Amino acid sequence: MREFIPAAVRKAISRRTVRFRCCGRLSPFSRRFGYDRGLPIDRYYIENFLNNAASVVRGHVLEIGGNEYTKRFGRDRVTTSDVLHVEPGPGVTIVADLQSAPDINSSTFDCIICTQTLQFIFDTASTIRTLHRILKPGGTVLVTTAGIAQIARLDAARFGEYWRFTGQSLQRLFEGIFAPADVRIETYGNVLTAAAFLSGLSVEDLRPDELSFRDPDYEVTVALRARKSL
Repeated sequence: MREFIPAAVRKAISRRTVRFRCCGRLSPFSRRFGYDRGLPIDRYYIENFLNNAASVVRGHVLEIGGNEYTKRFGRDRVTTSDVLHVEPGPGVTIVADLQSAPDINSSTFDCIICTQTLQFIFDTASTIRTLHRILKPGGTVLVTTAGIAQIARLDAARFGEYWRFTGQSLQRLFEGIFAPADVRIETYGNVLTAAAFLSGLSVEDLRPDELSFRDPDYEVTVALRARKSL
C-alpha cells in the first residue's frame, strides 16, 4: 500500500506522528534547536520580526555575531556594515564587550541588530546603556531574546547563559534607558510551537497557521525595537 500513498502525504503523516510523540520522550528530537531538521522555530520568528522592521536597517549598521541579517534585510540601504563579537573571528570588525565597549565612539550607528545575545550577557542594564550610547540620535536597535527555550549548551560553556526574558521584563529594562514612547515589544509563540521548539522540531514540522498564531502566555521569542531620541 505504501507505494500508492503520494510522497507529500507520507511526509505530512510522518511529521504529524513525530509531533504527537513529543510528550512521551525524555530526550529531544534535536539538541541543535532543530537546525538538523530544517529552520529552527525561533529563527522563523526572528526573521519575521526583522522583515517587518527592515526599513530601519540602513546607513551604518552594527550586527552582533555576524552580518547575515544586515545583508538580508538591509539590502542597498546599508552604507557600512560592522560586526561585533567578544572574541576575534572571521568577519568580525569590532572586538568588544557590550557591557562597556569604551573604544566604540558614541553616536556611531544608525541601526544595531542584536539577536539572541542578551541571555549570554550577565550585566543586562550596562549592555543596554552601551547600545543606547553608540546609537546615533534617531537610530534604532532591533533586539530578539530567548523566552521559552532550551539552554544553548556550547554557548553557555563559552560565555555563560544567564537569563530568560518576558516581554514585560525586556520592555522595563529598555524603558529605563530609552524613552518609553520609543520602545516597542512583540512576542511570538503559542503552546504548540513552544512544545515543538523545546522538543527540537523545526519549522518544516509545523503548518504556517500553527507558526503564526500568537498566544501571549507562551513567549517563545521576545522582540524589541527601540529608537534613540533626537
